[in-house]
Amino acid sequence: MEKVRFGIIGCGLMGKEFVGAAGRWSHLEEPCAAPEIVAICDTNEASFDWFLSRVPSIKYTYTDYKELLKNDEIDAIYCAVPHVLHEKIYVDIIESGKHFMGEKPFGMDMAQNAAIVEAVKRHPESVIRCAGEFPFYPAARMLVNYVKEGKCGRILEVKCGLCHSSDMNPQKPINWKRMIKMNGEYGCMGDLGLHVEHIPIRLGWIPDNVCAKLSNYVTERPDGKGGMAPCETWDNAVLLCDSKDKDGNKFPITFEMKRMQPGATNEWYLEVYGMDMSVKFTTADPNAFYFTEAMGAEQAWCKVIVGNKPQFKTATAGIFEFGFADAILQMWASFMHEIEGHEVEFGCLRPEETVISHKLHTAALRSEKENAIIKM
Repeated sequence: MEKVRFGIIGCGLMGKEFVGAAGRWSHLEEPCAAPEIVAICDTNEASFDWFLSRVPSIKYTYTDYKELLKNDEIDAIYCAVPHVLHEKIYVDIIESGKHFMGEKPFGMDMAQNAAIVEAVKRHPESVIRCAGEFPFYPAARMLVNYVKEGKCGRILEVKCGLCHSSDMNPQKPINWKRMIKMNGEYGCMGDLGLHVEHIPIRLGWIPDNVCAKLSNYVTERPDGKGGMAPCETWDNAVLLCDSKDKDGNKFPITFEMKRMQPGATNEWYLEVYGMDMSVKFTTADPNAFYFTEAMGAEQAWCKVIVGNKPQFKTATAGIFEFGFADAILQMWASFMHEIEGHEVEFGCLRPEETVISHKLHTAALRSEKENAIIKM
């Protein structure tokens, strides 16, 4: 099997998830180049131990990412670093000419995103994508296919969101996502927004305007040194927008991004309500696809257990459950197929799609400030 040699910049949670996906590569049934992790980079050398103890293919460790980018034995980069570092590091990665998978939001603000996208235009030879796992759930794919096939008829309304409760404890120590200088003014929108917007953007449901309801509930948290530090970024965001279907018919679409949602561990959901059929999916019930069936003037919700029927077939039997680690594997398989030059049914976010997200979030900040509906 052909190998694509990877360097990881940022040895944190998502870097570890990539290691897990690479370790399960033999589980994929379809021929596909395999990622081989040969180098890691982080300013904290203590983070290397976890990777070195589990990945025998790693030959190089760096504390300076620029030294990693000079290494000709590396074909592709995965980078997961705080938002404030995106513009500088992402542009340098892209200019190195290596394939690149980056994390959202592809720049801390619209100006930084523009600089990244301009660099992308200078390197059409590279496959450059933004990570996003949730659309790779089989039940989410079924929902997308129903919509693309026109089974819903005219769209009445769309609701989508990513909600968790990780910040519900006010005594949780502050982290970089609660600091404007590190996370940016988007707050939870920069952290969660592209996950929520991935499928709507891909389906062409681009917001025409936005009325934003942004909330910052916990204004200070323990600083880890015995004192308190200000929490500057938005905890929750609800964006009320208008969009249009492929026939130009207007419908409302709601985007929810919440770090403070009681009872939600990490729930991603998408609901599409249509004249002919409505469909919905939530990771709170990850193997189920819901759709309505008309009975005269009444509609009944029906539930189908989809099972393990992913975009890229695996050794796991179809009767078994599908989970987040499986979605990570599917996301990376999609990226690797694109590196090999293959078209994929549903791929990771493209750089030009991140531009739409930044326009939405920038308009949302203005909407909150002016208490107004802002045109995109």
